[in-house]
Amino acid sequence: MSRFRITRGKSWHDVMQVCLNGHKITDKLRMLPDRGKQHCSDCGAATIIDCQNCKAPIRGYYHLPGVMSTGPGPKVPAFCHECGRPYPWTESRPKAAQQLAEEVEGLTNEEREKLKASFDDLVRDTPRTTVAATRFKRLATKMGRGAAEGFKAILVDVLSEAAKKLILPG
Repeated sequence: MSRFRITRGKSWHDVMQVCLNGHKITDKLRMLPDRGKQHCSDCGAATIIDCQNCKAPIRGYYHLPGVMSTGPGPKVPAFCHECGRPYPWTESRPKAAQQLAEEVEGLTNEEREKLKASFDDLVRDTPRTTVAATRFKRLATKMGRGAAEGFKAILVDVLSEAAKKLILPG
């Protein structure tokens, strides 16, 4: 990983390595290149370190001179900080949720289509996020606990903060 340069005495973002399914491999690839992997040990998917659209590095741990953190580090981002495009894991999860919507019983065709149209607004914090989250909660009562849990499992890592507050308890 010699293409990276570490800046001493200044604050800087390290590079995060993430698999195509959204599992964080490391958020300190520059500082600790030995932690990098070609494939994810959780799912076997290939890993990336930059945006597939603009090639900007995925922002990892933020190094501050004289400060050491013992926390889990930054969460895997949903969108590129440079070009705003969704990362592969952010694109694939709403699509998987749309596929699951096709399998859910207890919804009319109109409700199913409205549910499918809501997923993109659940992963972005937009004026429509509250509408989408409210719709999801209402339809979740009709589709049953198992289906609702399936949607949450697919979407929980990419839901916008506003959607999480409205959909997830506690």
